[in-house]
Order: sequence, then C-alpha cells, then structure tokens
Amino acid sequence: IVNYTNRSGDAPITPSQLGAAYASATTGAVVTALGLKSLTKHLPAIIGRYVPFAAVAAANCINIPLMRQRELKLGIPVTDENGNRLGESTAAARKAIFQVVVSRIGMAAPAMAIPPVIMNALEKRAFLKRYPYLNAPLQVGLVGLCLVFATPLCCALFPQKSSMHVSRLEPPLQARIREEAAGVELVYFNKGL
Repeated sequence: IVNYTNRSGDAPITPSQLGAAYASATTGAVVTALGLKSLTKHLPAIIGRYVPFAAVAAANCINIPLMRQRELKLGIPVTDENGNRLGESTAAARKAIFQVVVSRIGMAAPAMAIPPVIMNALEKRAFLKRYPYLNAPLQVGLVGLCLVFATPLCCALFPQKSSMHVSRLEPPLQARIREEAAGVELVYFNKGL
C-alpha cells in the first residue's frame, strides 16, 4: 500500500492487482530468504545475518514494478519546465521505477548491514549473554537509528521531479512534442517515492 500511494502517475490499480503485487512480493521475499538461509547454513553466522537484506531487496524489486504496472503500460505524465502536460511516457515510467527501486534498496542497506556487524560483535563478547533481554531492543534501536539517516538520504538520491531528454522518449511522443512544443529538449516527471 505504501508503494501504491507513493506511485508517480495517476493510473489507478484494481484490488486484484494490489493483492497480486502483495502476494508476489511476499512470495519472492520468502523464497529468497529460505533459499539463501539454506545456502548459508555452513557459512559464518555473519553471512546468515544478511539474508533478510537480500529478501527485502528481492521484495522491492518485485513489488514496486508490480504496484506500478499500470504506469509501465500506460505511462506517467511528462511536462515541460513550466508544468504543461505534454503526454504520458512509459520510458519515463521505467526510469522512475528504476530510481525508486534503487533508493528503496539503499534505504534498507544501512539498517540491514550495520546492525548485524554490531550484534555479531556483541554476541562474541559476554555482554548479550549477561543481558539477553537487551538483544531485541538493541536491534530495533540500531535499525531505527540507521533508518533515521538512510531514509532521507536515499529519498534524495534522485530528484522528486526527474527529467529526461525528449530523444529518450517513445518515438510517437517525441514526434508529438516536437510538433506541439518545438524547442523542448527536456521533459519532467514525478518519480514517486
């Protein structure tokens, strides 16, 4: 639902498409987690701690494009620098979705990469054996601290109002823009979050 409400365009999605996207992302994450967990059984414990990150990355790679599949089919609105709507572009939708997937994986990376190293180090010392009830609060606190910084930084990786050269759009849209808005070289679109 977060991915749906933070999409770029104004194309609606049906409840069945929403359910399919959720089920697909959940299945992808679970399959990734279980598959990697079985592969990392004989590896050092620190490697196994990164399995959830791989599962989250897989879920983002599946869920975001599925949630925004109507944008991939119908396109997202592109405008000139003054905000005048020039049409809908599937090429802009692909670029927007790619940027969102990269930033979402980037958001998860620190929160899922730094706490495992710290927790692994604490488990090697007697600290967590002496105070086992601190395990969960420490992990939650570390993840929260990472997200406080990672979320705004990764949202800022790509501008909210992204741009692209007209020459990279679909040929029919290029022709229409050159005919109706001669001189426009860049189009702008809302990439979503």
